Amino acid sequence: MTRENDLKIAQQRLGDRKWRLNNLYYIQNKQGEKQLFKMNWCQELLFNEMWYLNCVLKARQLGVSTFVTILFLDAAIFNSDVSCGIVADNEENAKYIFRKIKYAYDNLPEELKALRSARVDSAKEMTFTNNSLIRVGTSLRGSTFNYLLISEFGKVASEDLKRANEILTGTLNTLASGQFCFVESTSRGKSGAFFDLCKTAQDLKDSKIKLTPLDWKFFFFAWHLHPEYCLNSDVIIPSDLDEYFAELREVHGIALTRTQKAWYAKKYQTNFEDMKREFPSLASEAFEANVEGHYYSKYLTKAREEGRIGNVAHDENLPVFVSIDLGFSDSTSVWFYQVVGQEVHLIDFYENSGEPLPHYLKILRDKPYNIQKFFVPHDATTTEYGSGLTRVQIARNHGITFTVLPKLSLQEGIDNVRSIFGKFWFDSKRCGEGIRSLDAYRKSWDATHGCWRDNPVHDFSSHAADSFRYLAQSLRHSRPQQDVGYISPNRGFMNPMQSIRHYSGGKTSIF
Repeated sequence: MTRENDLKIAQQRLGDRKWRLNNLYYIQNKQGEKQLFKMNWCQELLFNEMWYLNCVLKARQLGVSTFVTILFLDAAIFNSDVSCGIVADNEENAKYIFRKIKYAYDNLPEELKALRSARVDSAKEMTFTNNSLIRVGTSLRGSTFNYLLISEFGKVASEDLKRANEILTGTLNTLASGQFCFVESTSRGKSGAFFDLCKTAQDLKDSKIKLTPLDWKFFFFAWHLHPEYCLNSDVIIPSDLDEYFAELREVHGIALTRTQKAWYAKKYQTNFEDMKREFPSLASEAFEANVEGHYYSKYLTKAREEGRIGNVAHDENLPVFVSIDLGFSDSTSVWFYQVVGQEVHLIDFYENSGEPLPHYLKILRDKPYNIQKFFVPHDATTTEYGSGLTRVQIARNHGITFTVLPKLSLQEGIDNVRSIFGKFWFDSKRCGEGIRSLDAYRKSWDATHGCWRDNPVHDFSSHAADSFRYLAQSLRHSRPQQDVGYISPNRGFMNPMQSIRHYSGGKTSIF
């Protein structure tokens, strides 16, 4: 009778997934020692509240990927015909994750392994006698999965746009409604596929709309919730961190203990500006952190801290200047700005694609601004194939004189923007799309050599950033002048031929 009771208890326990996860699987801890896996607070919360599609923004070293790999191994062993896929950010981490899975399997009770013997097809796949499998790689197009993990997707989206798109269009499309997916990462800036996914999931969470199996559920795990992130030592807290901790308490209701503050202060000594990326206190903070490889991210962070991004009003008593990146086959971006003393006020932004130049000229006319000058890059003097005219000539035929800027190298232009970024004030509402593009503008990543290239990624952010370089270059010509042509919202274009630089006789001339 005792043996029957023991078998009954064993069957009940093996039928309880939570019990299995906390009692069957072994991992190697940070010291490399064998340790029985037990869910921590973060892993248990994710287990209890997980949805079909789960978007996880987190602080570093909370064990999210470890938990999901154990969950997948358990699903494959205790269910027939289950396919589990794991996408890592690089080959080295793919091999590391697979070794963790194999270690957990190898240390299962022998009786269980006898029932579910495993065959290793390669260094990245295990198949079991119940026709279930686990596959690990850097991209899993062409396979169909019931369970899918995409690890450190923020890093992939930041460094390899092509592979991020491959994951979105290829790997994620292998999931059918009712399947399970986890996308987890620390943040890598306020742009890219992971940021967009988090924003979508967080908006759904804030709206309190009931999720469908095809909606993403948002999870955020802050560093201060982790009990291990404490240091019981006397540490001098710098004044800037003391102010930061006070803001967390007074504005966000996050009251840190002395030991938490000490831990954060010591970590800050080595992580500096990366702290908010690696160990965020707030979800919004994670995406505002400075990001390696981004050209203007830290300058925008400083602008936010100094209150230079907010409500910037249009001064009707001052002229408006315009810088334009003229897209030939893609987007055209327009910044509207005013010079106010030593400050440059960004009051408006417009971007569109697939429209001819007259469309943008009409936009300029319709804006309720006194536009004094229109700055365009040097290639505006290039003759178009279809019309046989330059863009400068087309604009003049519509009553607008372009001021053509001299050619400047990309790096010179970027350095120029950086050197004067402290002068810029942005209207957060009207310039929101442009600010997002500046935040996202970044170098391309050389995956072969593991370093940043000198050239930027060409994506949605490029045109606004190009136009912003022209804006910075144009400032030496942007002092209000009474005798220079501008658009009046009441009287139309005035003095069209009086410009500091205009197109004449097929050549540009400077007065």
